[in-house]
Amino acid sequence: MLSRAQAWQRRTFSALRHPDYRRYWYSQLLSLVGSWMQATAQQYLVLELSGGSSAALGWVSAAQFMPSLLLSLFAGAVIDRLPRRRVLLATQITLLLTAVALAVTTQLGVVTLPLVLLLAFISGTANAFDMPARQSMVVDFVPRSDVSNAVALNSLSFNVSRTLGQALFGVVAALGVSLLSGGDPDRLSRLALPFYLNVASFFVVLYVIATLPFPQRESARHGSMLDDVREGLRYVRATPTVRNVMLLVGALSLTVINFNVIIPYYARVVFGAREAGFGLLSAAFGLGAMAGALWQASKPNPLRNLRAGALILIVSAVVLAATPTSVLAVPVLAACGFGMLSLLVSANSTVQLTIPDHLRGRVLSLYSFVLVGMGPPGALIASALIDKQGLLGPRLGLVALSVLGALALALLWTRLPRQLDGPVQPAVPAD
Repeated sequence: MLSRAQAWQRRTFSALRHPDYRRYWYSQLLSLVGSWMQATAQQYLVLELSGGSSAALGWVSAAQFMPSLLLSLFAGAVIDRLPRRRVLLATQITLLLTAVALAVTTQLGVVTLPLVLLLAFISGTANAFDMPARQSMVVDFVPRSDVSNAVALNSLSFNVSRTLGQALFGVVAALGVSLLSGGDPDRLSRLALPFYLNVASFFVVLYVIATLPFPQRESARHGSMLDDVREGLRYVRATPTVRNVMLLVGALSLTVINFNVIIPYYARVVFGAREAGFGLLSAAFGLGAMAGALWQASKPNPLRNLRAGALILIVSAVVLAATPTSVLAVPVLAACGFGMLSLLVSANSTVQLTIPDHLRGRVLSLYSFVLVGMGPPGALIASALIDKQGLLGPRLGLVALSVLGALALALLWTRLPRQLDGPVQPAVPAD
């Protein structure tokens, strides 16, 4: 039993044996705990400022993810041209400054919904460059044999931090009542402490990025920026493995993967939860996502859970729509997180192991486009469907989103890859 557990541990965490990747992974884990505390606090702040409006949540999500929709193609061409260290330092400093602005204005009680929208758009612009740059770093610090495991561990750190950050939000917000709001639980200044803690976490990751030995990339010939974008688009269109995986991720992002709107609205409005309950439900989703990432990291075939993850996600979302209480919603949201991460880790690993290095930034930016860029329209669709005064209401609205996701999965089911034997070449020449 002990030897089997040790073998599972070596297999599941194999990428961490590489020192540079290990330094980066731990620094990101710490920074992301702060980022998730801030994200949860921001969602709750929006609900407080708007009187519990799901439309306000939808608009803030749209502002945060709209830059990925607008800039992803351009961002990929930039990442393939510039040193990744320079790109990451610029994006992290920008995110640091937006956290400082939220912390100070919230503590002073002068924060407004338009200001939150503006800061969400600025941070979303930074993330449009930051996300594909960080994803493309995997191949810089691990060999190809560990790429799939490193992708899964990146998702694991993201969701460990989600679980910790969202669970800590309730504790930190309660502490903020006594430290920053003079004991008044109704003052918005109580929500400033998570923002300040996120500011502190940025300094660790900035130091690690500044000191990591990024390998020298082979220089590649580049045409105009528009030509580079077109080359990436041609490659994706001509490579069925990448194209069909991206179509599935995009379709589900537009429909059922909108938990940044669904969870806070269900917690605050449908179940009537306050900060602690809100944090618990969010943490349950993150715990399930963490389990999905661990499960995927222990599997050698990155495509193993592509279809299964999508099915679990869709079915558990339907079950959530019928769940009567917040207590019963905890395991259901964990199942949602498990299915979503099983799907997304499989999809990301497939793309990472398929694309050639000289197109990595552009193709991963396209992946970010379909995953994150579909967030703005998806958030607006979700908020319109699940709002109590909306088209269908919280229960039927979530069922409708799940049905749309199921239709997309059914249409792509036979076209999704089942195994990955090696680098996949385009079906037609890129020229």
